Amino acid sequence: MRLFWTAFTELLRCTLLGHLRNRLALVLAVAFIPLWIAVARLCTSDQVVRIWLEAISAPVSAPAGQVGQVASALGAVTMVAGFITFIETFRSRQLDRRLLLAGYPRLPILLAKLAAVALTAAALALYTTILLWISLPVRHAAPLALALAGAGLAYGGIGLLVGSLVRGELEGFFLIIMLSLVDTGLQNPVFNTLMDVAGVSALPLYGVNQVALSSALTPRIPWSHGLLSLTWSAATGALALLVLHTHRPSRSPRSRGTGARAG
Repeated sequence: MRLFWTAFTELLRCTLLGHLRNRLALVLAVAFIPLWIAVARLCTSDQVVRIWLEAISAPVSAPAGQVGQVASALGAVTMVAGFITFIETFRSRQLDRRLLLAGYPRLPILLAKLAAVALTAAALALYTTILLWISLPVRHAAPLALALAGAGLAYGGIGLLVGSLVRGELEGFFLIIMLSLVDTGLQNPVFNTLMDVAGVSALPLYGVNQVALSSALTPRIPWSHGLLSLTWSAATGALALLVLHTHRPSRSPRSRGTGARAG
């Protein structure tokens, strides 16, 4: 048990420090999110649009600028969370391999990564909620923050899984960008007012998008839809655990050669 907690705390510390040392991640978190919200505010008209929210089974009328800002905030959080988690997971492979070879158990290594995803999602959600509170007349800030955190958890889990599987950074960036663009595009009610595209409810952002729009624009809060993002995060985390569990680290050729000469 002591080794378990030692491995967990050490990996959590290293992962969080890796986030802080990643300048690109910090720039994305600090600058990209408010910039993307500002772009949505400036480039979307104030014309009132009528959208259908399945979560509350009712139509909602709101200025397109407000709707666009909420949708853009969700998109920014997903992309930043996915990038941050993917980069750290991809670049920490060698450290993970050395810890496994040193005898550290596998489970706390992944649990530390999942804990880092949760902390990152919470920080991004708090920051983004404050930005939206300044820019919009938000009706319910706490449920909106939970929805944004759910978006970060879902794409943080996807970034964790992609970082465990792909062989190059470019491939991982491409996968996260494409999934995020397709997801946010179909979930944005400014472009898809009825949101009736087949299969849209199966995408990672469907549940949190419904909660975020309802919390920001209506007096009703569909709590149950927020659980969908937790399902996505749990599924991707479990798949990453499976990848880590089935991976058998081997010593480098240099290490084997050194051992052979020593023998």
